[in-house]
Amino acid sequence: MKKRLFGTSGIRGLADQHLLKLALEVGLALGGIYPRMVIATDTRTSSDTMKRAVQAGIDAAGSNCADAGLMPTPTLALAARGFDAGVMITASHNPPEYNGIKLLNPDGCAFSSEQQQQLEEAMAVGSPAAAGWASFGSVSPHHGAIESHTDHILSRFESGTPIKVVLDCGCGAASVITPGLLERMGCQVKAINCNPSGFFPRAIEPVAANLGDLMKAVTEFGAGLGIAHDGDADRMMAVDDRGNFISGDRLLVLFAREMGAKEVVTTVDASMAVEESGLEVIRTAVGDNHISWRLKEGGLFGGEPSGSWVFPQVSLCPDGIFAAAQLVDITRRHRLSRMIEEIPSYHIIRGSTVGDRDRLSHLEQRLESLKAISIDKTDGHKFIFEDGWLLVRSSGTEPKIRLTAEAKTEARAREIYEAGLDAVRQSLAEGEEG
Repeated sequence: MKKRLFGTSGIRGLADQHLLKLALEVGLALGGIYPRMVIATDTRTSSDTMKRAVQAGIDAAGSNCADAGLMPTPTLALAARGFDAGVMITASHNPPEYNGIKLLNPDGCAFSSEQQQQLEEAMAVGSPAAAGWASFGSVSPHHGAIESHTDHILSRFESGTPIKVVLDCGCGAASVITPGLLERMGCQVKAINCNPSGFFPRAIEPVAANLGDLMKAVTEFGAGLGIAHDGDADRMMAVDDRGNFISGDRLLVLFAREMGAKEVVTTVDASMAVEESGLEVIRTAVGDNHISWRLKEGGLFGGEPSGSWVFPQVSLCPDGIFAAAQLVDITRRHRLSRMIEEIPSYHIIRGSTVGDRDRLSHLEQRLESLKAISIDKTDGHKFIFEDGWLLVRSSGTEPKIRLTAEAKTEARAREIYEAGLDAVRQSLAEGEEG
């Protein structure tokens, strides 16, 4: 069985000769289906080269491509409204030696599985055919996307009390928009890692372990808020006024409450505290694309604990830039740490182990001793217990098995997680022997 090119967030891989060849083939396949596209890049050192490879394929297939330059994914998503599709060159929160291709519809939604399959089928028979020499497409510049995104966000918020904000863009694509946006909102911004160099000074995923400098800067600067982005700024995570990292589960509840959303769309790995906060919860498979497609049916807000926040009134693409503005607006009215303290929080352990999901077997039997009251197979296996849950699922971006455990006590969460990890390792070992 041939391995699929697309994961939960497009195509990703090491930025090497193989990925460049693939980029050209993707461009040819895209150009055979979509007449007009807009393309942009994050700050990675390989992004311009990747972009030119995709553009060459699009042009050779006879379609036209507008080059919007360097910008975040959600900025490109807004620009894509005037085109048949958007092409983002990024590997999001992966390390700098990686790159990839995200494909967006005009409404901001990532390509559906059917659209992805259509491209893969076009590529499966070899390189898609090029147009005749007289029918090649062209590349033209596309200006003003960053300004349009900024103005679109500012139109949603009234002026308010100025606050101090520490901003860490990780030297990613947010560097070209978030600092200016927050300043226009009246913030006093202390910027760290906001040079769009593509050489990430910290691990680019905005998790607590990578944001020590931001936490320290918030307290030293006396800021009301700290904001962090990933490489393409479809994610946003935060630090409160005491310098404490805010979990994605709590941010999810905070955004929903402040926006007046009675219902929230989130993933199977979000905390059970979301329901206990009084929200009606619709759960999807892990991946912001699943949230976006569910919100097409209606809803005010959705997000996942990794920091992807979807605001349908702006776009169906996760928008870390809008999320930053939304959190600033909240913080201007309330002390952030106090609001976060009011949101319930339980013990969650997230981790992973290297492995192939095809080698997993007999998980349910191996975990019988934990006495699950039900098993949810929306995405992998979610074992639900009286006092917690365990999720075992394969990563959509890396060759890993991801595990998440939550319980009302730390000891119980650790017990559930370790039992799950042992069961996964046993299953992988058995698969290798087989």
